[in-house]
Amino acid sequence: MDGLDNMKATLEQGLPELGLSLSREQIDTLCAFGRAVVEQNKVMNLTAITEDVPVARLHLLDSLTVLKAADLSGKAVIDIGCGAGFPGVPVAIACPTARVTLLDSLGKRMNWLSQILPQLGIEAQCLTARAEEAAADRREQYDYALSRAVARLNILLELTAPYVKVGGAVLAMKGPAAREELRQCGSALKKLGLKLEDVLEFPIDGASHGIVVLRKIAPTPRQYPRRFAKIKQSPL
Repeated sequence: MDGLDNMKATLEQGLPELGLSLSREQIDTLCAFGRAVVEQNKVMNLTAITEDVPVARLHLLDSLTVLKAADLSGKAVIDIGCGAGFPGVPVAIACPTARVTLLDSLGKRMNWLSQILPQLGIEAQCLTARAEEAAADRREQYDYALSRAVARLNILLELTAPYVKVGGAVLAMKGPAAREELRQCGSALKKLGLKLEDVLEFPIDGASHGIVVLRKIAPTPRQYPRRFAKIKQSPL
């Protein structure tokens, strides 16, 4: 089998295991994007995962677990620190009515995404900016903020919560340390207007991947987010 067939077989096996069902066209588009990442990675540092099957498992399927945490249909969704486009691009493919914004500070990556997505018929807005700076113009405009492997939770929440409307949620994708990181976030939750709703866990490739669901119950005070150096130096 070639790379595309390997990806497709991996998705067709993995989607039912997650309790997800996608159309043949959506699976084909996911594979086309996965292959585009693999090819572009030869000339640009997009991901440390470079083989077709691991890309399908650890990027595509892993990204789609957010669909088990919330119904994103018709919602405004922002992927903070999207990197090569995960989880935002698979979400845009699997849930085409979601209005997805991809945010990352690395211009090369975002330029590539803004070129490849229209070629594959994928709709998403690409925004090159630092999360703590772009929040000023997009404060509380999104139903959901997604983030995957960006920072420890006590840092990440200050970068994501300001984007979310009251009643919306932050969906933070984490590895096995999700609950441990949560224990350090009691103060941050109170200050940012968040409340823990759930921690969902999925076995992906033999490891536990978690999604921390944090509901926005009050507006985030205007002083947040602070400058990143300050956030990193003294997390809430």
